[in-house]
Amino acid sequence: MEWSKENTDEIFYLQSLEKSPESFTKVLSGLSDLLARRSVGDQRELETCKQELYSSGVLEYCCAALRFSPAQIEGSYASLTRMADIVSTCCVGIGLVRDEVFHHRFLPSVVENVLCLAHRLVRRATGERKMKMIRLFKKVFDSLMWILRAYSYLIPCVLQSKHYENVQMSEDDEIWAVTLTMWYSLLRANSTLVSEVGLKPLTGVTDDIVYKMSSSSNPVIGGTAIKTLLLILEQHRPSLQLLRKHYKGLEDLVWKDWRGKGFDPALEQLIDQLQSEAPENVLQQHSSEERVQAACVIQAVWRAHRTRCRIKNLPRAVSALQRSFRERRQRQQQDTEKRHVEEELRVNVQLRRQRAIRHFHQRQLHLMEILPADQVARYLGELETRAAVLIQRVWRGHRARLGFQRCRYQLRQHKAAVTLQRAVLRFLQRRRSQRIILAPWKDPRGLTDVRRTELRRQIEEHVSLYPSSVVSPEGALELHEKAQSMLQQHLMTRASDQAQEQHRQALLAQINTDLELLLNAPSLKGVGSEDSGLFLSRSVPVAMRARQSHNALLQSMRLPWWKTLGGEFSGPDSFSQKDYNGDFDSLYLGDS
Repeated sequence: MEWSKENTDEIFYLQSLEKSPESFTKVLSGLSDLLARRSVGDQRELETCKQELYSSGVLEYCCAALRFSPAQIEGSYASLTRMADIVSTCCVGIGLVRDEVFHHRFLPSVVENVLCLAHRLVRRATGERKMKMIRLFKKVFDSLMWILRAYSYLIPCVLQSKHYENVQMSEDDEIWAVTLTMWYSLLRANSTLVSEVGLKPLTGVTDDIVYKMSSSSNPVIGGTAIKTLLLILEQHRPSLQLLRKHYKGLEDLVWKDWRGKGFDPALEQLIDQLQSEAPENVLQQHSSEERVQAACVIQAVWRAHRTRCRIKNLPRAVSALQRSFRERRQRQQQDTEKRHVEEELRVNVQLRRQRAIRHFHQRQLHLMEILPADQVARYLGELETRAAVLIQRVWRGHRARLGFQRCRYQLRQHKAAVTLQRAVLRFLQRRRSQRIILAPWKDPRGLTDVRRTELRRQIEEHVSLYPSSVVSPEGALELHEKAQSMLQQHLMTRASDQAQEQHRQALLAQINTDLELLLNAPSLKGVGSEDSGLFLSRSVPVAMRARQSHNALLQSMRLPWWKTLGGEFSGPDSFSQKDYNGDFDSLYLGDS
């Protein structure tokens, strides 16, 4: 009871995990530990554990996990190969399971998923990963062989699988050797396997064996294939007629290709079995007359096919030939005419040049006849000078062109360097402008304690090396303390000054708003009770000034007329005209 409770708890934990690629590693490690502990115990307990894994659905998740993407799993293909080994181990030795779903649905799905994993490993077996993938492929086929040894009725499922066909289409000798080794091990482990499988699956197996034996030159493949055919013949004698009927000339192929490769006894035994008990009618079927007749039929069919293809393509070939011939003749005519025109132009140019030279020489002789005898030498000297200048100009131009050709590569390098520098400078300028535009709020970082200590040390070293001749060290220290106190006082009063400045700006804004309202106010003659709010101000200084002006105006109105004249008639307590007129004018700014 103690083991049963522990086993049930572990299987319940595996069943409770989320069925996703993320929980693959946990399920794999849990199954490995569980099977490792139960394999050393009683066989009945192990069978019970496997049955509980199947009934709880853990094996179904493991079977489906063989199709997970390796990129989502820790360990990639190695973990998937280990999971295939665990699934095959759990499917074999599970005890008497009479569930039809297990035998006809679950086990075929396991075989299909294992073959799918093998096909993926074959596709990845390229480059540097080839040896690793081949080793994993061999382990996967060992798991498949473990299942087929226990359930031989699954062999038709393997032969009908598309993944197995894709694996067989591979041209790698190592993969072929693994598949042949699997069939050889299965036949060697079960002596009644051939009779249990049936004729059609046996034909598929022999087709693969004979094809690999005829297409490869690897001694491992040849030896395994011959030993597998011997096991088939030993276990099922009617299969000899199958080999003779489907693979005519097999003994000649085996003897020519695989003699002297290290397994001659098995080779001779296979040839003896193929040639023994051969009826006379079978030998007559391979007579020379029948071969000649078959060759004649094949040749006739092939020649008829070639003739029909030629007749079918004849009109198109003739039209193409005619078109190419006309085009070639037209090109030849055009080339001939062009060559005649160029030759005629060359001749005309030479004639004109000869006429010009002849005319020049005649004029030169005529001029020399006209010139006096003492100027002839001067004229000839001028001609020689002009000819020398012309020769020098041509030569210098030729030499300059040669030098330019030599310096062209250096000039191209210089231009390329200038272009690159210009592009880099523009790029850096754009980056600086973008940095300024995108992050104008970023202030320079403050000094750290380490930087302050370093700067203080540099200042002290500079002061010790270059002492001031104007101020003494005591005076400099006193000046520094005074500057520090002033800076501290400024920092302490800066907050209050900023608050006062902000308050001052707010008052100025409020006063400006009130002035704007007073300027836009209507005339006093048309002001009603509803418009009285336009002449009210929320500013305390404005209200105080208005109250003073109003009081001054009322007092001036109570005075006698002679006190308003001013000058010598006004007393010491009289009000001047400017005391209230100025206040009144500055108070009311609306329409007059």
